Amino acid sequence: MIKRTIHIGSPCTLRRREQQLVVQYPKELGMADKTVPIEDLGVVILDHERVVVTQMLLAALLANNVAVITCNEQHMPTGMLLNLDGHTTQTEIFRAQLEASEPLRKNLWMQCVQAKLRNQGAVLDRIGIGGDALREFARNVRSGDPDNLEARGAAVYWKSVFPAAMNFVRHRHGEPPNNLLNYGYAILRAVVARSLVGSGLLPTYGIHHRSKYNAYCLADDIMEPYRPWVDEAVLELLVKERIDPKEVTTEIKGHLLKLPTKDVLLDGQRSPLLVAVQRTTAALARCFQEGERKGLWPEFT
Repeated sequence: MIKRTIHIGSPCTLRRREQQLVVQYPKELGMADKTVPIEDLGVVILDHERVVVTQMLLAALLANNVAVITCNEQHMPTGMLLNLDGHTTQTEIFRAQLEASEPLRKNLWMQCVQAKLRNQGAVLDRIGIGGDALREFARNVRSGDPDNLEARGAAVYWKSVFPAAMNFVRHRHGEPPNNLLNYGYAILRAVVARSLVGSGLLPTYGIHHRSKYNAYCLADDIMEPYRPWVDEAVLELLVKERIDPKEVTTEIKGHLLKLPTKDVLLDGQRSPLLVAVQRTTAALARCFQEGERKGLWPEFT
């Protein structure tokens, strides 16, 4: 069953009643209470300074492997809560992950970069530019990507993916629509992180990302081939909907919150992105535990 992503952007109190998340609004808002089955949830985004959450609800959300995201005053995601006990044999899987050989890690990173470059090429195909250069990069990625083709591909990709008139430069703290990309990537990161925990993996310990300041190195590795779905969603907002990207409005958030339901082709099967990510992380766990060399990576079509 596809899990829901919900955004809480109004003053309210969130409680647990039996197995339901209950949203209670202040009387002055004149809004009726809402309920959502906790088992239907995958990601909950808390995005208002007057949101109050009970401990009972937080415990129930984490017990159901729901990723809880908190936002700052600029309404951008800044923190995430995840279940510490997401898999029955996670200690064994942790050990296999930590003891994985360097050649295996480099091989998996090569596959990850290849998939990302192919998917970026497919995005350029879709907007009529053509992604042959990125597919050529993908064919030449070596174990561990020592030639840094991921970064070279990114330079080509970001130069072309948005209309030339925007003079877009991709930077985390750059001008819009970087803010929209950041918001979408934060949702994607939460989806990947909860799936890693559900597969018994340690999101902190990456196959490539290893910054001591990053608590989600493995999530940042595995989300790479899925980023083009965020890019496409932002492109739709800019080109088709002609939105103003200066602020991440409720309308924009609503559009980006649909990311987990996006259609993804993986190993010949189509499924929502959230399900595909679960298959990717499960395959990764098998690589660490059983020594398989080939992961499962998404295909943008």
